[in-house]
Amino acid sequence: METVPAIPGALLKWLARPADEVAPGLLGAQLLRATAEGAVGVRITEVEAYLGERDPGSHAFRGQTNRNKAMFGPAGHIYVYFTYGMHHCVNIVCGHAGIATGVLIRAGEVTHGRELAYRRRTSAKNDTELARGPGRLAQALGLTLADNGRAFVPGELELRLPATPAPPAHVRSGPRVGVSGEGGTDSYPWRFWLEGEKTVSPYRAAKPRRRSDG
Repeated sequence: METVPAIPGALLKWLARPADEVAPGLLGAQLLRATAEGAVGVRITEVEAYLGERDPGSHAFRGQTNRNKAMFGPAGHIYVYFTYGMHHCVNIVCGHAGIATGVLIRAGEVTHGRELAYRRRTSAKNDTELARGPGRLAQALGLTLADNGRAFVPGELELRLPATPAPPAHVRSGPRVGVSGEGGTDSYPWRFWLEGEKTVSPYRAAKPRRRSDG
């Protein structure tokens, strides 16, 4: 029987922390997905942290459901959800099994497989638009609900941390995009992005009745 390569232990240990601690360190990291169509890689430029049952902006605020169970761990998996009847969004699961905490990948720069990303993102007018926003990013990578709960596996789905963390002077933080109620206020400044990156999505406050993004 063929052995499936395991996610490196050092990465698992690094992810086994609350999402608000993990999130800034993901800026500049590479998220890569390989399928039969080919491989696409994205350099992460914008993220949002969600802390489960102690976070009013999180899908897991009221506990575990069939929809959000992947968010309850263990670390080293992804939580993919479908929103507005049209967009998939991908979160990297952090922390420890049984505790819902994850990082929504909001935006990035396509660095590998740009031609394939354009085939998936036919409405993109330029490279900046390929993965600007969580729905576009998931589409460029070819991630859907079928990937919900998928583990990181070398050669299939990979997270490669930057050799050098982003300098603190280049990292910005603020309230999360489109999150209603208290979870979308300045009390939860858990959106992090790289200053000056064109791929970072514009900030928008919540609209009435909008569902949270993480």
